[in-house]
Amino acid sequence: MITEALNPFVIAQEQFDIAADLLHLPESLRSHLRVPQRELCVNFPVKMDDGSTRVYAGYRIQHNLSRGPTKGGIRYHPSVSLDEVRALAMLMTWKCGVSGLPYGGAKGGVVVDPKTLSESELERLTRRYASEISLVIGPEKDIPAPDVNTNPQIMAWIMDTVSMHKGYTVPAVVTGKPLNIGGSEGRSDATARGVVYVLSEAARHLSMDLGRARVAVQGFGNAGANTARMLAELGATVVAVSDSRGGVYNPGGLNVDALLTHKRLSGSVVGFAEADQISNAELLEIDCDVLVPAALGIQISEENAPRIRARLIAEAANAPITPAADRILYDQGCFVLPDVLAGAGGITVSYFEWVQGLQEFFWTEREVYAQLERVMTRAFQSVLSLAQQNCVHMRTAAYILAVQRVADAVTTRGIYP
Repeated sequence: MITEALNPFVIAQEQFDIAADLLHLPESLRSHLRVPQRELCVNFPVKMDDGSTRVYAGYRIQHNLSRGPTKGGIRYHPSVSLDEVRALAMLMTWKCGVSGLPYGGAKGGVVVDPKTLSESELERLTRRYASEISLVIGPEKDIPAPDVNTNPQIMAWIMDTVSMHKGYTVPAVVTGKPLNIGGSEGRSDATARGVVYVLSEAARHLSMDLGRARVAVQGFGNAGANTARMLAELGATVVAVSDSRGGVYNPGGLNVDALLTHKRLSGSVVGFAEADQISNAELLEIDCDVLVPAALGIQISEENAPRIRARLIAEAANAPITPAADRILYDQGCFVLPDVLAGAGGITVSYFEWVQGLQEFFWTEREVYAQLERVMTRAFQSVLSLAQQNCVHMRTAAYILAVQRVADAVTTRGIYP
């Protein structure tokens, strides 16, 4: 019988506690780091196209500010909850810690299905939400970015709203902006590129030829689609992909370019020719070498982990694997690249964009990619070394690295007053 807790914040705290135990953190530090530092909950009205008004709930959570301003995405989804945003903010703290970025973690969200809104309704919702959270965001305080169902245009609306409040343009208030208003080269595919960089390092460690690997990707949004495309360009065979409506599978390989065109024209990968239809759950259990969960959280749990056949998993999504599933996969010999490591490409290039925005000095795409590869490779090697030293799986090693860095910052700064 499955008894595992599936509350995302409880899971995030459990993962933290595992590392805290191994680090022998004192209770004073542990109690400080296992909860968010600030939480803003807002309920705000939005005028709809038909003249009616609807009230939406939104959040902005800042987990820890010890290493610098907080950083994290904003998601629009009907399932957004306070505990989910708390968990994601905590994950962002560890993600920044693993990568060595001078940030704490934050996250935001609005409980809404953006697919049901017109573009003008989406803009009004975004601007009103930005106004509500403008109390806590800013280049020196908290810098939002795109996440699930948000994009560069939404970041542009947020930047413009904050700028109107200030009376001057504030490009560094968000990252993931369009290039023509201060965005960074390489930001749109940064998460996927980071995933591929650490997958390449892991494949070398495992003596796996990534160019001959069979790959399955759950989630075909920005991160998943770009990861599939880049791996196919390296020679890998992408055998299965899925999105929110379902998935497609072809053991001989899918034409990723054709699939991207089909998705753009139809809105889904479902119905793609020369492929069998499968569910998101079935995709996870496909016979493959590399599995990339790039959708939502809590996809691999104690219940389905024993049926996972991939040798290498890279978490492009946030928290897709539960702690109980981690233990099962580790015992099965599956090498998992955790979200706080594999998914750090987006936050890393967001950091580059923030720096460029503050300095008004912009880098080439080649420079961005070179710096991203340097950060991701260094982070992988640091985590792998800790995993081998402590005989633990990669997630626990990543948490040991990140939690120690944040705990050191808290200790050094002390308590005010």
